[in-house]
Amino acid sequence: MINLAIIGGGPAGLAAGLYATRGGVKNVVLFESGILGGQITGSSEIENYPGVATLMDGNSFMQPWIEQSMRFGLKQERTSIKRVSKNEDGAFTLLDESGKTYLAKAVIVCTGSKPRRAGFKGEDEFFGRGVSTCATCDGFFYKNKEIAVIGGGDTAVEEAIYLSHIVSKVYLIHRREGFRAAPTTLEKAKNNPKIEFVLNAKIDEVYGDKMGVTGVRVKFKDNSTREIDVPGVFTFVGLDVRNNVIKDENDKPICGITESGQIGVNLKMETSLKGLFAAGDIRADAPKQVVSAAGDGATAALSAMSYLESLE
Repeated sequence: MINLAIIGGGPAGLAAGLYATRGGVKNVVLFESGILGGQITGSSEIENYPGVATLMDGNSFMQPWIEQSMRFGLKQERTSIKRVSKNEDGAFTLLDESGKTYLAKAVIVCTGSKPRRAGFKGEDEFFGRGVSTCATCDGFFYKNKEIAVIGGGDTAVEEAIYLSHIVSKVYLIHRREGFRAAPTTLEKAKNNPKIEFVLNAKIDEVYGDKMGVTGVRVKFKDNSTREIDVPGVFTFVGLDVRNNVIKDENDKPICGITESGQIGVNLKMETSLKGLFAAGDIRADAPKQVVSAAGDGATAALSAMSYLESLE
């Protein structure tokens, strides 16, 4: 039987594996079918991780994490876990995509969340080359330049305000007249001279060249269009939480989740189900930053170690 199963190979999962194995836990297995490192491996430039002063791409940044996490005995199973369930004896059964099952005493879920794509033309082509879903990650690259923000919720408006402190101008593009964002947040944006509201409009196309994005074309309800010259486009149209792993055969969660589908945890990363922990972007109120995910993973590992000791 596996002592500790970690589902997901991003920063949270790797940090959890490192802390658990270095802490003396034997037979720790990380389940990840793809390349280890998580979403951050797709980033072209990283410069805001504390202690890492060299500008580097996401893949280069995560490579030492992978090597270090495996140093103390962490094992990887190259498969995707489809479902986790708790047995009557307190252990967990993990079902993978091929139908194979694994038994584990404790489980840390680090499956994360995926920014929802807006679906406009050019989004996939220029993602990472001018199209972004992370203002704190990529905003600095557009210092004193004009950029566009797409969305009408709290995140979109809050990030537009955040970006306005870095860039020269923000075009806030929303398909409706009204916003879902909190009134106080919206009022701050309206009073910000750097933010121009482009309403009743949707992105028709993001276009550019070999260097990246050069502009966007928006289409209004009356079918008229407008060209906006910007090198950067930030989309905030929601998240697709990867929480299927904690849902049973009837699509019901085995632990507490929020309305948006994120896993509820306490400060120890404990879920409502004993022996089940969550870390990183999958957990409620996650900041969606690598440094935070790593801290979550370490915390979850330490909590899992205490849980395993209690079983003895």
